[in-house]
Amino acid sequence: MAIEHDPHPLYQEFAHPEKFVSAAWLSARLGTDGLRVVESDEDAFLYDIGHIPGAVRVDWQRDLNDPVTRDFIDGEAFAALMSARGISRDDTVVIYGDRANWWAAYTAWVFELFGHPDVRLLDGGRDAWMGEERDTSYAVPDYPRTDYPVVERNDAPQRCFVTELLTDAPSQLIDSRSPESYAGVPQPAGAGKAPGFLRHGHIPGAVNFPWGNAVHPNARFRTRAEIEAIYSSLDPTARTVTYCELGESSAHSWFVLRHILGFKEVALYDGSWAEWGNMVRVPVEKSHFEPTE
Repeated sequence: MAIEHDPHPLYQEFAHPEKFVSAAWLSARLGTDGLRVVESDEDAFLYDIGHIPGAVRVDWQRDLNDPVTRDFIDGEAFAALMSARGISRDDTVVIYGDRANWWAAYTAWVFELFGHPDVRLLDGGRDAWMGEERDTSYAVPDYPRTDYPVVERNDAPQRCFVTELLTDAPSQLIDSRSPESYAGVPQPAGAGKAPGFLRHGHIPGAVNFPWGNAVHPNARFRTRAEIEAIYSSLDPTARTVTYCELGESSAHSWFVLRHILGFKEVALYDGSWAEWGNMVRVPVEKSHFEPTE
């Protein structure tokens, strides 16, 4: 049972307003039949110190990744995960998380690979909810198990592999990392990050559009006009691929390009720099970086 869309004026400007909800909208609908809330964080332990009441946890690393092959889980495993979390195929799923929704956007992107019909992102994520001092809970909900159907994952056209970049590179390749990382300045590894890269720089031909330019300091999205101005040099009809370090912040960029600006053919290269920066005999570009005071 689909839940009505958030009528917030900001989202009505977006290409797909049905993909976004505000904290106020979600707070008023907690406990509604057919609504499931999912928390997906970089720091998986945040869920344990307080989460949106009724929210279930999906750990991007443990739950969404195949334990052996560097790939996502298959349709059977995704169906088992959804069933265990009490999520039905016709539920409206609202996803949120820390770090301005990096991993929440990544998780939402995986849901879309499996074609879940109604997936939305909480604007501002965990930051917005906690910043407004809304109710939180320590209780882990125990929903009745559902019978989620097995639907095979469809990677095309929303996922890009390194073979495409090497043989048929898209006309628009977006590096969502910081200007320092794009230039090739080594950055310290942090929580959830790859331990290190053998090479630093960016994929040849990539242009740098840091993910954070699309949001305010409080993690909420800017207006469509502001975001369009940021990406004004790009063609929304051309094949576009985003990448970062592990696919996390570039998933956020993917969500912006696809659902706010309405890019027709945008994909995420989830291998990102963790793959490219450690591959043998692939080209790497560097650029001059002038640090600001």
